[in-house]
Amino acid sequence: MDRSVKPDVTDVEYGGLRGRIYASPGNGRNPDGGPTFLLVHGIGVSHRYLARLHKALSLSADAYSIDLPGFGSMPKPKRQLSVEDYASFIRLALTDLGITENCVVIGHSMGTQFGVEAAIQDPGLFSYVVLMGPVVDPKRRHVLKQAWDLIRDGVGSESWSSNWIVFSDYWRCGPRWYLKELRVMMDYPMEERVAQVKAPVLVIRGERDPVAKGDWARRLAARAGARIVEFPGCGHVVQHLATEKVAEVIRTFAGLPAVASKDGTK
Repeated sequence: MDRSVKPDVTDVEYGGLRGRIYASPGNGRNPDGGPTFLLVHGIGVSHRYLARLHKALSLSADAYSIDLPGFGSMPKPKRQLSVEDYASFIRLALTDLGITENCVVIGHSMGTQFGVEAAIQDPGLFSYVVLMGPVVDPKRRHVLKQAWDLIRDGVGSESWSSNWIVFSDYWRCGPRWYLKELRVMMDYPMEERVAQVKAPVLVIRGERDPVAKGDWARRLAARAGARIVEFPGCGHVVQHLATEKVAEVIRTFAGLPAVASKDGTK
């Protein structure tokens, strides 16, 4: 299959909340009982900064990315949504796609909160949980600290292309909805909730990430009984800069074989 083909796009709506699913069939639906990948974005952004990883993972199995209500080009809800609300939306979307088991949820930033909560809500659906750049460190549970960390990351650790995607998505999201959901993100007790996840957990971070600092990521991994993998030279949006390496770590974690590179090596 030509991997340059764009993913199939489907709008989904539940309880007046609208989202969008981007689907790339891999080697068929759950080939030989294998996993399905679901990529979940963080606050203010959309599927776009996960697109490289989505494409890389679709070489192994079916890959799905989601634009959640209020983000990307999706309409803004009339009320503030909790992490639990977003997790329920994700589970409903997967059910409509016919995915009822063996899903690998891969969240980034606030998307890690959505992934953790979804895995708690439906343990039978999620076989693995991947947390990339997880938030929020209780030691830095302050809006100004988080804002400063994001600025430092954008200026010192990210590529121009990832900055363009992220900040153009922030513009589309708008300050009103971003700030409304920021409080939700800041208040979510990640350390407590991740300990309740029954599926195996993998923590991924860029070594230069000032948002998901090393100490915090290691504490979180310990709470989850998880392995942690750090990528040198990368910031918060680690999946954009180190796409192939991140994809390979996730494949290995999910029990899938390595994918041959363009020169035929693995």
